[in-house]
Amino acid sequence: MVMRQQARFINIGERTNVTGSARFKKLILKGDYEAALDVARQQVENGAQIIDINMDEAMLDSKAAMVRYLTLLASEPDISRVPIMVDSSKWEVIEAALKCIQGKAVVNSISLKEGESPFLKQARLLRRYGAAVVVMAFDEKGQADTQQRKVEICQRAYNILTEQVGFPPEDIIFDPNIFAVATGIEEHNNYAVDFIEATREIKRLCPYAKISGGVSNVSFSFRGNDAVREAIHSVFLYHAVAAGMDMGIVNAGQLTVYDDIPLLLRERVEDVILNRRDDATERLLDVAAQFKGDGSVAEKVDDAWRSLPVGKRLEHALVKGITDFIELDTEEARQQAEKPLHVIEGPLMDGMNVVGDLFGEGKMFLPQVVKSARVMKKAVAYLQPYIEQDKAGGQAQGKILLATVKGDVHDIGKNIVGVVLQCNNFEVIDLGVMVSCAEILRVAKERNVDVIGLSGLITPSLDEMVYVAKEMTRLGFTIPLLIGGATTSKAHTAVKIAPHYQHGVVYVPNASRSVSVVQSLISADAKPPYLARVTEEYRIAVEQHLRSRPGEKMLSLSAARENKFKLDLAKVAPAPVQPGVHYWQDVDLQQLRDYIDWTPFFLTWQLSGKFPAILNHPEVGLEARKVYQDANALMDKMIQQKRIAGKAAFGFFPANSDGDDIIIYTDDSRQTERCRLHGLRQQLALRNNAPNCCLSDFIAPVGSGIADYVGAFAVTSGFGADEFAAEFVKVHDDYNSIMAKALADRLAEALAEFLHMQVRRQYWGYAADETLDNEKLIRELYQGIRPAPGYPACPEHTEKGTLFQLLDVEAQIGMKLTESYAMWPGAAVSGWYFAHPDSKYFAVSKIDAEQVADYAQRKDWDLATAEMWLGPNIR
Repeated sequence: MVMRQQARFINIGERTNVTGSARFKKLILKGDYEAALDVARQQVENGAQIIDINMDEAMLDSKAAMVRYLTLLASEPDISRVPIMVDSSKWEVIEAALKCIQGKAVVNSISLKEGESPFLKQARLLRRYGAAVVVMAFDEKGQADTQQRKVEICQRAYNILTEQVGFPPEDIIFDPNIFAVATGIEEHNNYAVDFIEATREIKRLCPYAKISGGVSNVSFSFRGNDAVREAIHSVFLYHAVAAGMDMGIVNAGQLTVYDDIPLLLRERVEDVILNRRDDATERLLDVAAQFKGDGSVAEKVDDAWRSLPVGKRLEHALVKGITDFIELDTEEARQQAEKPLHVIEGPLMDGMNVVGDLFGEGKMFLPQVVKSARVMKKAVAYLQPYIEQDKAGGQAQGKILLATVKGDVHDIGKNIVGVVLQCNNFEVIDLGVMVSCAEILRVAKERNVDVIGLSGLITPSLDEMVYVAKEMTRLGFTIPLLIGGATTSKAHTAVKIAPHYQHGVVYVPNASRSVSVVQSLISADAKPPYLARVTEEYRIAVEQHLRSRPGEKMLSLSAARENKFKLDLAKVAPAPVQPGVHYWQDVDLQQLRDYIDWTPFFLTWQLSGKFPAILNHPEVGLEARKVYQDANALMDKMIQQKRIAGKAAFGFFPANSDGDDIIIYTDDSRQTERCRLHGLRQQLALRNNAPNCCLSDFIAPVGSGIADYVGAFAVTSGFGADEFAAEFVKVHDDYNSIMAKALADRLAEALAEFLHMQVRRQYWGYAADETLDNEKLIRELYQGIRPAPGYPACPEHTEKGTLFQLLDVEAQIGMKLTESYAMWPGAAVSGWYFAHPDSKYFAVSKIDAEQVADYAQRKDWDLATAEMWLGPNIR
């Protein structure tokens, strides 16, 4: 195929890609290569002039699949007459493919993201194979998003390729990154213009090089409306091709002709693509619903509520979470009000009171309330300049300070509480995460807040909350203190925190309870009887805590060790197939979606039920389906635009147990001890004299003559998640801000699940023939366990420090530990791998002073340090 200027634009077919086409993936996994060839044939018949082939799938031998498919394709003249674009993140797959292709191939892709050395090595090999190459506008700093960065990276790559490698400039194809426009985020408005102008400049500065891109990315904001998406693609290509774009990945069979786009739609789309108006996105949204998939005008949307009085329109918008007309209606209400502040205190608060009532009655659910908050915030933001002109300030119900305590990075629950309180006219001052006690109390005093709320997820946060309570007493505070977070409880609050502060310490179990609690605490009449009731509840909780449970008996440490789990040494797993430490630097997050456990995601939104049954639940099913749809749409954006990144570190180490410790050796000679993992043992007497377990019980003991191993892992999908969520906060969209962090958490858990599967099948390889679907993975019907430091089987957090050192986590993949051993980014999972088929999860639960002292000795700690870290487990 000869590319000439007259050709104008080359269509790259995208359907022979297992990561982009569910149908093609299914055919390849089934081994139906004949039908898979038909997919390529249909693309060529529909006008694709190059076909992009990708076999990167966890369940595939990607190299073998690529070779087999290309070999079959070579014997199909109606397909092989077009060039092949080899698309893979695995270099061995690319090389195997290039050895199969008879003509000149295109390789997709290489970049400078790992620096010049790997870039040069790959470029020289491609030069030897005679392939053309797609070069992504990606360097050590990240993906290029502005015109300047796109041009800068591409020119740098061009100079390296032509001057140091001798690469023919006509064989260089730059992909300067096409990103979605019309997202509602102001920073994204110029993305299409940046690409078009960068194309023009790159073609000027890099003679003979070509420009390509994934065209469908530009329209992701309108997923589900094919007519608008096709119009966006056509308008974008009309201007990009004129600027010099040579080729692109696009479904050639679904491109509408530029002149055939209805004039109204074309004008609105062009405003968005060329960023001609500040309100271009809103104007396109206004007309988008008029166009159905076939391009015809859709049926009229039920908009009878638009004829209601403005107060009722605002109420409807708040209850339904509709932002489309909020500024228009807010302005009309402002014109009718004596002061702009009266719009907030009148119709907007009336509407939010309806929301609060419906939420309290169980007729609205948390996701709907958060959407209502988004509407309210946009209305208030619109009114703010007018209020400031009047020099007036609103009178909130009360002022609440919220913070995640020092050393802790988790804030999804806290953020939800903040939104719910704001919906009920409380002023919320959110200090964020890892906030020191001194900062919390300084801001509380300066801002004269009515209530302080503390949040934390990890167990060390409990001690920090105790410290805050003590400091509030020392400094003479008299305002109530709220306690919340996953590791907090009424018993811990009553026993450990409340005794240190006498002016109200209240445990808040979830966001839905926060409003009634705070309202009781700020009311002069309601506060005394409410705190008296709480004090009585805590007195009972303390008594129950101090009393042993009926029949509950604590064994001595020696008796518990005598009753240890007896390991079957004949079942010890073989040595790892791929020993040592391994790193995944850029995990394909798309492939993780099949491994997500969605049930905890719905619990984040206080929608109780097991997935997928919750989608058809008689009460919450409708809202669950909406949230699930929103989640998948946002996840598409997060992954396709690479807004978050996934990384993993994992390894396998020679090990044997020594009592309650696990010795890790420097090498397989087992002569030198590298470090020890310190375990805690169950001490409660269990039913039927069940064994008192410690994790060390699942490793062959030293002196047994058996070479055993233990694994370790640390994974995250959180890089970029905080920044992505912050973009939504800037536009008053708490719903998508919370959603982004919740999805990052789910992807991190999915990555842990996926990695463990790969470890069992491939890296350790003790279960190479395992075939379990996602439901069985969630039910943990596989051999082995992956307990995490800080969780019931190994509840002491500092063991994460040993894990991070073993894997060199911070230096290799950038994950860090806070001073309280919380992981950053927050969307992260770490733990140990035990392979013995009899290994199982258990809870250490309560331990006595004898084991605390023993643990302190083994860790070389003083007793006070041991008591601090083991506090929640001490009887």
